[in-house]
Amino acid sequence: MTEQTRALTDAPSWWRKSRQAWQTWVNRWFGSQFWSPRAEAETGAAESFADVRFRYPGQEAAVLLIHGLTGTPTEMRYIGKGLAAEGFAVYGMQLAGHCGSEEALLRTRWPDWYASVEEAYQELAAEYPVVFVAGLSMGAVLAIHLAASRPARLQGIACYSTTLWYDGWAIPKLQFLLPLVLATPLADRYRFVENFPYGIKDERLRQWVVDSMHSGNSTLAGNLGTTGRSLRELQRLVRVVKQEMSQVTVPTLVVHARDDDMTSSSNADYLQRHLAGPVRKVLLDDCYHIITIDRQRHEVIRESAQFFQKIVRQQDPLLHGNRS
Repeated sequence: MTEQTRALTDAPSWWRKSRQAWQTWVNRWFGSQFWSPRAEAETGAAESFADVRFRYPGQEAAVLLIHGLTGTPTEMRYIGKGLAAEGFAVYGMQLAGHCGSEEALLRTRWPDWYASVEEAYQELAAEYPVVFVAGLSMGAVLAIHLAASRPARLQGIACYSTTLWYDGWAIPKLQFLLPLVLATPLADRYRFVENFPYGIKDERLRQWVVDSMHSGNSTLAGNLGTTGRSLRELQRLVRVVKQEMSQVTVPTLVVHARDDDMTSSSNADYLQRHLAGPVRKVLLDDCYHIITIDRQRHEVIRESAQFFQKIVRQQDPLLHGNRS
């Protein structure tokens, strides 16, 4: 028994009851099935991560795919296969701290996540003269940050279900108070567990994802919950990216579900208004948040392939030029 657990056990009954009531109230109004104290990380213990990155060969143009917060490259594999079938080289990267334990994710911050994006981008740029980047949810935010940092080389980006704020129809009404909670020590003590419908409209696929999350194998469908600390890191990343949007001049494809259960289409509208470059916005009508695997994933592939192919045709004289 840890010192902290012993202290809670020895606490007066009124304190334990008050704490339980507080957790129940937070669970009800802030969108988690439950809040639970995070397990203590084993200091000095070696952390193992499953490597679930994927690569598909292609011709002159490549696409880097970035998964979302607590997600996995698996959620980008359908899109990767579809783009590869259209002739693109594809790299489904893995963010730092992901596809391992929740404690491992707690040891990373948003600069760590971005560093892994930068490394994967540099690897592709060394092989291909034209590189595009597409990201899901937080992955889309990271793609925008990369576009602001690499304006000379990056040819275009695709933002799927961009998460600037959580305001979807399945998010509880008091979610707007979440930043206040994350600004307190509670952010380091609790995690938030996703609610129905888990970002997926297709019932059969949803059940597979839920079963995978509950299995404890984070390589299949990511972690069951998102730690408060990780959500706070996402907020910090979003603040940086909002300030950078006026610097992003590359063509951008924005794809979002009209009925996104986690992040409403107002996120897509914000990108359209604030990105400095040309923006093509596409709203889907038969899927929820995880559009890369839900019912209209083939539409996401079609829109992405056409968008990237158009840019490649426009850049054709440069395809065999200097890669520096």
